[in-house]
Amino acid sequence: MSIDVNTLKQIIAQVVQEMTAEDSAATPPAAEPATAAPASGGTATMTATAAGKLTLAETGPAERGSDPKEVVVAVSPAFSTLIHETIIGLPHAAVLKEIAAGIEEEGLKHRFVKVYKTADVGFIAHQAAKLSGSGIGIGIQSRGTTVIHQKDLPPLSNVELFSQSPLIDLETFRAIGKNAAKYAKGESPQPVPIRNDQMARPKYQAIAALLHNKETAQCDLAKKPQALRVSTA
Repeated sequence: MSIDVNTLKQIIAQVVQEMTAEDSAATPPAAEPATAAPASGGTATMTATAAGKLTLAETGPAERGSDPKEVVVAVSPAFSTLIHETIIGLPHAAVLKEIAAGIEEEGLKHRFVKVYKTADVGFIAHQAAKLSGSGIGIGIQSRGTTVIHQKDLPPLSNVELFSQSPLIDLETFRAIGKNAAKYAKGESPQPVPIRNDQMARPKYQAIAALLHNKETAQCDLAKKPQALRVSTA
């Protein structure tokens, strides 16, 4: 992906415009439509959001799992609602398919949740690990930054960190799923190989700022992690 000077200027202008609008807003953003409260012994009314070939349906607050063979995958607030692709244009549907496939190849299960309190991928992944029956979780930001975490580690630590989202392709996402499952089984796999490109940061910095701004605007400190029913075509 190449970005010319004019495109870069437009992206930077959009970032500045959105940040200025947020700073000068006199009233807080409108609350999201509330879902119906669950009936006794039932499930909450679900609000599904279709994003291309991916459909996410919130089914209520996510519970802590007890199955030692599960890996929880937590996504960020804007994932497939406001932002539908990673920073290099990988559809979120394809990302989740590869993560799930990697976990399944190791004979384990996956469970999806959405975290609203933060857009920080380290804290998202730590929340996933705390909810996971195996104690291993994966956190994914909308732009593609990913972390494998373990529940007993401090939030700012991690098992594996994939910080350069422009360098994470579908093969890497599949490998991340596989490694997470291996950690859940008590194995000590070799870390997923990480590519390095010194030009990735300056090339994508403006786009990353725009995506970060959109992501953090969707945070809701009062909303608990939500269990997700994920359908991909």
